[in-house]
Amino acid sequence: MPQPAANSLRRTLLRRLAAPLSLLALMSGLIAYWLAWQYTQHVVDRSLADLATAISKQIQIAGPEAPITVPPLAQAMFSDPVEHLVYRISDGETEIAGDETLPLQGTSVRRMHYAYVFETQHQGVTVRVAQVRVDQPVGNPIVVEVGQPVHHRFRIAAEFLVAIMMPLLLLLLAGWVIVWRVVNQQLNPLTDLADSLNRQTHTSLEPVDETYVPVEIRPLTGAVNALLGRLKTALDGQRKFIADAAHQLRTPLTAVKLHAEQAAVARDPQQTLAAVRELRAAADRAVRLSNQLLSLARAEPAEQAARFVNVDMAALAFDTGAEWVPRALASHIDLGFQRLDDPANDHPLIARGNPVLLHEVIANLLDNALKYVPPSRFDGGRITVTVSQTVIDDVRMAEIVVEDNGAGVPHTQQADLFKRFFRGDGQSDDGVDGGAGLGLAIVHDIMALHHGSVHYEDAPEGGARFIVRIPVVETARPAHANDDAQDHEKKPAHSAPVDL
Repeated sequence: MPQPAANSLRRTLLRRLAAPLSLLALMSGLIAYWLAWQYTQHVVDRSLADLATAISKQIQIAGPEAPITVPPLAQAMFSDPVEHLVYRISDGETEIAGDETLPLQGTSVRRMHYAYVFETQHQGVTVRVAQVRVDQPVGNPIVVEVGQPVHHRFRIAAEFLVAIMMPLLLLLLAGWVIVWRVVNQQLNPLTDLADSLNRQTHTSLEPVDETYVPVEIRPLTGAVNALLGRLKTALDGQRKFIADAAHQLRTPLTAVKLHAEQAAVARDPQQTLAAVRELRAAADRAVRLSNQLLSLARAEPAEQAARFVNVDMAALAFDTGAEWVPRALASHIDLGFQRLDDPANDHPLIARGNPVLLHEVIANLLDNALKYVPPSRFDGGRITVTVSQTVIDDVRMAEIVVEDNGAGVPHTQQADLFKRFFRGDGQSDDGVDGGAGLGLAIVHDIMALHHGSVHYEDAPEGGARFIVRIPVVETARPAHANDDAQDHEKKPAHSAPVDL
């Protein structure tokens, strides 16, 4: 499919400014021509009327001698070939002077002082005629007519139009130049903005300088600076994540290589078997770390919100806990579930989220609890998953609590508990395989993505207590987090924990 042609802001502005300016000049020219024509008609009509009136005055002065004295005077007045004047002086019976074929009447008659002005045809040419009647004491009145071809006034009007249009055309040309310069000058900030952005690299991403940016463009530059800020934050986080991940992966991979070399050079079968066990343990740690890094990366993108569905948090907590029962039994730990707000567990507790990521939250908390119940408490070790509802700042929340009776977290470490790659066991000698310190960071990032929260409290009877809260929604029936969860029976929850 062909791509639409890109619109040029410069061409659009020039077209929308120059076209009206040109049209205005054209309309001004037409109006000027009409005014010049009207003015020419008025001036020429008055000139003809004045000439006819002047002859009529001479007739009145000459009296009975008019037929003798007036013709030479008329001949002298109307003999200019440039003016193309025609005249006629007659008393209706006798032609005193002039062209006897000049009509005595016509159309478009109008009065100007003592004269009548009309149009008529003379020798195939349209002529404008001014007519004055001079009454005589005896006999018919003498009629004085002075005419001029209409095309003569067209020439005069054209001269007026040229005189008017020349300055107008110069002004139009100057207007085009001004429009061109102003448009280019006003678009220069956009060019400067583009140059500034072109100078940016993935390592700089400095904000655009808005010192000389016009007010109208500042919303654009402000949005660009905000975007650059978000990109810089994201890239900084990505670089830090890659650096930390590379640093954390180096240790288990080095251990895998070391144990593999030991297994290759061992001569005693017992040494070989021990090296293989260590190799498998190191590989397991590398796999677990890789899976945690992938979960952490998957929890970061905002587009995960587009995959949100309705999730029954109570069913999700029960089903996730059920998956960890074999490991709990193998460690002689009692893993229980209780629903405080609905002991019979008859009503769903719906939240909006990604079921895979929310499953990861509960799984990481259970893994953390199982890991840190010390060996000395194995026979009496206990983990309880509690589901209830609470209201925080007028928002109804689903609350999931994972509580154990282990050693808990020292107060000095609680502030850094949810930071990436922080390992609280790093200062202890209890022999716990603490991992990479990503589990709680994953939980924190996933809950931030779901507009929820997670925090730590010391359990009342000792141990750790992690509380997860996520906003719930009102709906008739949820889309279950696990499709097969509706197919197997769940044990009813009671006020006391129920073993999963």
